Amino acid sequence: MTATALVIGESVLDVVDGDGRPGGSAVNAAVALARLGRPARLATAYADDPAGSSIAGHLRSAGVELAGDPHVLASTPRAEAVIDATGAATYTFDIGWQLPGIADEAAHVVHVTSLAPLLDPGAEDVLALVERIASTTCLTYDVNLRPAITGTRAQVLDRVLRTASYATLVKASDEDLVALWPDRSAGESASALLALPGGPVAVIVTHGAEGASWHACSGPDWTTGGVHAEPVDVVDTIGAGDTFAAALIDHLWPLLGAGARGRLAALGPEEWSAALTYAARVAAVTVGRLGADPPTRAEVGGPA
Repeated sequence: MTATALVIGESVLDVVDGDGRPGGSAVNAAVALARLGRPARLATAYADDPAGSSIAGHLRSAGVELAGDPHVLASTPRAEAVIDATGAATYTFDIGWQLPGIADEAAHVVHVTSLAPLLDPGAEDVLALVERIASTTCLTYDVNLRPAITGTRAQVLDRVLRTASYATLVKASDEDLVALWPDRSAGESASALLALPGGPVAVIVTHGAEGASWHACSGPDWTTGGVHAEPVDVVDTIGAGDTFAAALIDHLWPLLGAGARGRLAALGPEEWSAALTYAARVAAVTVGRLGADPPTRAEVGGPA
């Protein structure tokens, strides 16, 4: 059986200067994985409308398979993006989320991202799925908060922690962690996630133009360190974090699947540095392009 990635999360039509482009954290991550040559299935939600058709065509062209019928919403979610002088994007949203029925939950890695475990009515279904499959596969979780949609109330933090407690690997931006814990440093927040009972063996934190850091533990042994961001002429940052997460999965692919927890826990600083360096290199290509446009394997080569 071919090893596949099952990506779970929202689809969104990103509207930039009046121009609509397929996006959403899960769509971007699934497309990035497929372009890097990893078989990717996507459990997502959109409507049978022109925006939904655009997203469907985008997924087909990238080679992403649908894990279930996505037509479970009355209208396809939209995000209006404004790009500032540095290339950073801010958004206003019209979002809905519901988990479609998934025909086959088996996967080499299950990647849950952003709104999937946070936004009702689909959140509780996603959390139930995570609890059901966590013991039989590798679960990765990209926090990728959208406070403009969910806020940062206690229920959001509870759902983030519930999801992270089942994950083998958690990725978050420093902005995500500040939104969740304003009085903590990124390192303190990463340590709190690592301390969750049954929780992740590694937390990866992205720091925008400052690069990325890893925080990992194996029993009493801890390792932490960081890498620089790749130099790039920034066009916009849409999809950069999603591409980083997908590239990280791509680099670690041989170690994922059943038993991934022990294999990832055995990684040392050199291995984590190589993984983050590769992910930063792949994400830099997306940052240098307009919109969420992850690179192909031919453009970036194999994992470092």
